[in-house]
Amino acid sequence: MEIVRVGSVDSTQELARSHPIGTVVVADHQQAGRGRLGRSWEAPPGTALLASCVMPFLALAPLAAGVAAAEACGPQVRLKWPNDLLLEGRKLGGILVEASGDRCLVGIGINLSWAPPGAARLEADRETLLARLLPALERWWALAPAEVLEAWRARADTLGRRVRVELGGETFEGLAEDIAEDGSLVVGGRRVAAGDVRHLRVAEPSPAALEEPRPTSPE
Repeated sequence: MEIVRVGSVDSTQELARSHPIGTVVVADHQQAGRGRLGRSWEAPPGTALLASCVMPFLALAPLAAGVAAAEACGPQVRLKWPNDLLLEGRKLGGILVEASGDRCLVGIGINLSWAPPGAARLEADRETLLARLLPALERWWALAPAEVLEAWRARADTLGRRVRVELGGETFEGLAEDIAEDGSLVVGGRRVAAGDVRHLRVAEPSPAALEEPRPTSPE
């Protein structure tokens, strides 16, 4: 892959958009880094791996990228559906995949020497991590979908957990049972292709249970 290195940039995703397949944009700092659902991604200069890779289109790109990134980070790193890297249960990094035509932009952000409150950091050298990540991406892009799904399941921190799913105006809870062949998360027998998924503690109450009881009228 051809690596394009920049200092400070608005977003590696936006810069990578104009480059051909096989290009990787790596930045020291992003002024307007983005995550899923329009969320921002912030990190002080030089403290994270911030990269966007222009890859051929792949239907399971988010899962393949997650497996590759987790593999590069080490055996202790787990995956939260659809796009988070976890270390000891805390968010270590995230992946943003944008598909268009015959290619997709794979944005990867991993905390290295700094992390926001409650998050994790890898304490790894950026260049060493990048040298492991790029060949891992190419390898997982070339494997069969069944192998990608099996590898994701093996790294999954989401499967077997009770989760809360937020889909626009709808929220529901259930057991995260499996990953479908299209990469959807199966929750309580229902396929979830998009949305926010939150891992629940065993005794964590639902939003309705947190509401204060309403006074009742005397009979």
